[in-house]
Amino acid sequence: INTVYYMAPFATLIMVLPAFLLEGNGILEWFSVHPYPWAAMIIIFSSGVLAFCLNFSIFYVIHSTTAVTFNVAGNLKVAVAVLVSWLIFRNPISYMNAVGCAITLVGCTFYGYVRHMLSQQPPVPGTPRTPRTPRSKMELLPLVNDKLDDKV
Repeated sequence: INTVYYMAPFATLIMVLPAFLLEGNGILEWFSVHPYPWAAMIIIFSSGVLAFCLNFSIFYVIHSTTAVTFNVAGNLKVAVAVLVSWLIFRNPISYMNAVGCAITLVGCTFYGYVRHMLSQQPPVPGTPRTPRTPRSKMELLPLVNDKLDDKV
């Protein structure tokens, strides 16, 4: 959450100048045509809130699992989307797309199998617990764990 806190103001400042240079005349014209732009402002603000929620959920998923699991899930999502669009909408896919989707599905399945097998093994004595293992109910809350034990 701290990353979003520090990143968002700079991203806004970086995008304001290009927005006014590229869209300035259109923005001014739109304001002159629409005397009450509150509906559009609510939509823009809602878009920002949804973008924040998306970033927060991404950070929460990475915090709860691992960055590798998050990337594997993203690749799986793309492969499933391609296959579903082929099945439902009959969108054409090339031979290479089909092979790529098959390799992705096999790789994601293998990754899930290996993660499951590793989680079934008893921990080796003397090894510290991973930061992904919750130690209390407080750690189940998003982004609350300070992980001070891991920094020693």
